[in-house]
Amino acid sequence: MRALLVTMIYNKSLTLSCQSKQGHTSGEVINFMSVDADRIGVFSWYIHDLWMVALQISLALLILYKSLGLASIAAFVATIVVMLANVPLGSLQEKYQDKLMDSKDIRMKATSEILRNMRILKLQGWEMKFLAKITELRKTEKGWLKKFVYTSAMTTFVFWGAPTFVSVATFGTCMLMGIPLESGKILSALATFRILQEPIYNLQDTISMIAQTKVSVDRISSFLRLDDLQSDVVERLPRGSSDKAIEVVDGNFSWDLSAPNATLKNINLTVLHGMRVAVCGTVGSGKSTLLSCILGEVPKKSGILKVCGTKAYVAQSPWIQSGKIEDNILFGQEMDRERYEKVLESCCLKKDVEVLSFGDQTVIGERGINLSGGQKQRIQIARALYQDADIYLFDDPFSAVDAHTGSHLFKVMKDGKITQCGKYNDLLNSGNDFMELVGAHKKALSTLESLDGGTTSDEISTMEDGSVSSANGSIKVKEVNGYEQNGKTDEKDEPKGQLVQEEEREKGRVGLSVYWRYITMAYGGALVPFILLSQILFQVLQIGSNYWMAWATPVSQDVEPPVEGTTLLAVYVALAIGSAFCILSRAMFLATAGYKTATILFNKMHFCIFRSPMSFFDSTPSGRILNRASTDQSAVDTDIPYQIGSFAFSMIQLVGIIAVMSQVAWQVFIVFIPMIAASIWYQQYYIPSARELSRLVGVCKAPIIQHFAETISGTSTIRSFDQQSRFQETNMKLTDGYSRPKFNIAGAMEWLCFRLDMLSSITFAFSLIFLISIPQGVIDPGIAGLAVTYGLNLNMIQAWVIWNLCNLENKIISVERILQYTSIPSEPPLVIEENRPAPSWPSYGEVDIHNLQVRYAPHLPLVLRGLTCTFHGGLKTGIVGRTGSRKSTLIQTLFRIVEPTTGEVMIDGINISSIGLHDLRSRLSIIPQDPTMFEGTVRNNLDPLEEYTDEQIWEALDKCQLGDEVRQKEGKLDSSVSENGENWSMGQRQLVCLGRVLLKKSKVLVLDEATASVDTATDNLIQQTLRLHFVDSTVITIAHRITSGLDSDMVLLLHQGLIEEYDSPSKLLEDRSSSFAQLVAEYTMRSKSTFEKSADH
Repeated sequence: MRALLVTMIYNKSLTLSCQSKQGHTSGEVINFMSVDADRIGVFSWYIHDLWMVALQISLALLILYKSLGLASIAAFVATIVVMLANVPLGSLQEKYQDKLMDSKDIRMKATSEILRNMRILKLQGWEMKFLAKITELRKTEKGWLKKFVYTSAMTTFVFWGAPTFVSVATFGTCMLMGIPLESGKILSALATFRILQEPIYNLQDTISMIAQTKVSVDRISSFLRLDDLQSDVVERLPRGSSDKAIEVVDGNFSWDLSAPNATLKNINLTVLHGMRVAVCGTVGSGKSTLLSCILGEVPKKSGILKVCGTKAYVAQSPWIQSGKIEDNILFGQEMDRERYEKVLESCCLKKDVEVLSFGDQTVIGERGINLSGGQKQRIQIARALYQDADIYLFDDPFSAVDAHTGSHLFKVMKDGKITQCGKYNDLLNSGNDFMELVGAHKKALSTLESLDGGTTSDEISTMEDGSVSSANGSIKVKEVNGYEQNGKTDEKDEPKGQLVQEEEREKGRVGLSVYWRYITMAYGGALVPFILLSQILFQVLQIGSNYWMAWATPVSQDVEPPVEGTTLLAVYVALAIGSAFCILSRAMFLATAGYKTATILFNKMHFCIFRSPMSFFDSTPSGRILNRASTDQSAVDTDIPYQIGSFAFSMIQLVGIIAVMSQVAWQVFIVFIPMIAASIWYQQYYIPSARELSRLVGVCKAPIIQHFAETISGTSTIRSFDQQSRFQETNMKLTDGYSRPKFNIAGAMEWLCFRLDMLSSITFAFSLIFLISIPQGVIDPGIAGLAVTYGLNLNMIQAWVIWNLCNLENKIISVERILQYTSIPSEPPLVIEENRPAPSWPSYGEVDIHNLQVRYAPHLPLVLRGLTCTFHGGLKTGIVGRTGSRKSTLIQTLFRIVEPTTGEVMIDGINISSIGLHDLRSRLSIIPQDPTMFEGTVRNNLDPLEEYTDEQIWEALDKCQLGDEVRQKEGKLDSSVSENGENWSMGQRQLVCLGRVLLKKSKVLVLDEATASVDTATDNLIQQTLRLHFVDSTVITIAHRITSGLDSDMVLLLHQGLIEEYDSPSKLLEDRSSSFAQLVAEYTMRSKSTFEKSADH
């Protein structure tokens, strides 16, 4: 069932239309798969309970009728009453469960978004605000959780009180109807009530399970019923059947079919095979939408769209799978060495692959975390080229436009209409062959390093085994036999030192310390003795009441009863009420303790995660963190307290039964002790394998979730390559890998249960034979009967104890995994009280760097090797250098994402290492390379900390030219932003980042040149705005395009972590021999040759 559902959900997510996709964020879909499908799978254990309950109850009533006659009807009525009492409770529980799941979805969605953008949050100093946001969401969830656990406590009370209630009703009826009570009848009745007790107890679980399963089934079925992509958008013609590659006639396309106006209107376009077309237009004019149309991603209102041949697509924001680089490029095709090498060559990946520590076998982290922006983009292009398709669609001029132009159709889009068409011969006529073009273009780029040196290109993550791999792998040092060996390490240790390590799973027994920490977490464990005490009292009262009935009733009618009938009943009722209240207090205490503990664990883990340094996030796939925040946290919320509770309670019950049996006949112990020893031996035999299996399940689950999340974010790419079936296969493989340990767990469980049942039956048979063979008069027959009734339950309880223990061992692993994340080392303090900078700091904005040395980990070589320079206040400085010259590292040190090893950075005379991280990061501004927006409103995207008035926000929006755009939206500042800002174009997102900076008005602004996602117009707009509003601020730009270095006041040229030159650009250019002049010369050479080429044509 589970595997089937997962596969169905997965396949569905590959065909969802964009419209339906907006209704369900990736977090929700992942929850369908991880939580709901699991729950429906587990339900198969409970399916049979329904008819078994009916059977057990009818048999029990038959037996009662035989011994008590008509009074059994009272028992029947009482049973029905108890069941009815549970109906309102059950429906309440279902309601709360539903609400709990919804609030959990919302929280998981927020968490996954925050983890994706952790770097931005750290740079802006926002992480605590976002933690507060998650805590707020968790508060709502907690509200529902509280209601849910207390309703469960009430249900428990009703059920544990049930057998006593039924027996009081029955015996009362007997007295009223004058049916004589004898110990024989009473004992068989008591035994029958105990048999009845079990199905009634289980009914509660079954009912809540049915409720939960129903919720899950509804959620999944509503997801599976969502609209798919229109399959008739594109008419696909086979290869070579037409000379037109793409033809659109009167096309009207709209993302939202219900919206009155189409996104693209009256499109007429014909593209012949071999033509190269460039689509231009301002930010948000619908360029990307046109490409999506051709891919068939946009619903069609009217018109005809024909596509002939196979397509390959390069998306605007790179979509990279985690896995080897080679697999990313092959993307399911066979390996053809020659073609592969050619593609690498033409995409300029040769050099990158050589510096990576494992070449093209390097494992890329999640979402390509250890590659720079440019490398990701080039891998995408390589993937498209390797496909050898007929039609190549490139979304994003920056990486591919020069390669496409030529004397081809040149379209300008405005508001979704094609406004001009025409030939532009004077465009760079870069003729020749497409492969060469991309090659030349890319080489020009790589010399200029315009694409590369993205923030991540300098990251290094340290592994436990002391080997290192930096993101572009230029450093790979291992101590081998005491001397350092650079470059390639021995082949033997190849797989070590990849950025992303295998997930740790603890081995062996779960330490007692885990249990102890769990139990004592809430109120220092003060509730634990009360819970145990009420259970022991319950047990004593239960046994007492049965003992009383057995002792006080006559053996046969002709014997005088020792007490009056009314006294008999009164004492019994009193004991019964006492035991019921013990149950109530126990259930309440347990619910409170469990709830409190879950809250503490949640807060601790999240606090630690949010305070951990950036290196933790770079080497931990977010799937692992999310798994702990969802699956493990659910277990702690609703399962573990009850698991621990029921283990303790079943132990107490077992002890009670043994006490009763030994009271009557100590000889029972002769069989008893070896039996218990045997059970314990079996259990010891079973637990280690079960425990490791259930840890395996935990580890096998994360890859499914991660693969799933990756697929959701890359559906358009997967569809455009027609690779759905391959991804479905991978998903099935992963699902099988998860089902295997699951199945083995179930098998091992049955193995154990069968053996335990055999053992208890033997014990029981022995005690029966023993009691019958004793000469008469040695033992009071009533008490002997009592011992037998209890013995009937022995095997059940014993199996239950062991079952609980095993379950507990399996479940407590969740606590262990959460505790693992509560001990991550954290960053330096956010605020150092005795050393807070003045509110106006930095007032001047002078950055003074003195002998700065940085290494990423204590045993690594230095990355920045002693920089000394001063960025003068109010000047614009451009930092240039080839890839890997450590430009980004310098910026990271400025924000203390990486701490300096020696040397210091002073800003206006304050050493940045001496103040708190928040004080530092909130006073500096940065426009990062990849623009990020968060789900929410426009307002909290610009001002998450809520520090500014609406007027200030509008002012900032107008300055960055988004004011009118936002005024057109219905909600103005409160208009919504979807996950990742999907409903804004790349350029607009970049402008929002500019808006944040304009609000903050810092004296020091860092601009990590965001060239990849912005057209030239937007880029100029950003430059202008900065010049206008940051006249007297220090602006530090990481220039990926050498030209942007030219218009700054000073240029700092880095080379392998050292300053090579630092002066004004004009001075450096005068000196022909300077490296800067050479870089610029190389650049102009490139452009010239391109011009000459085009002139030749």
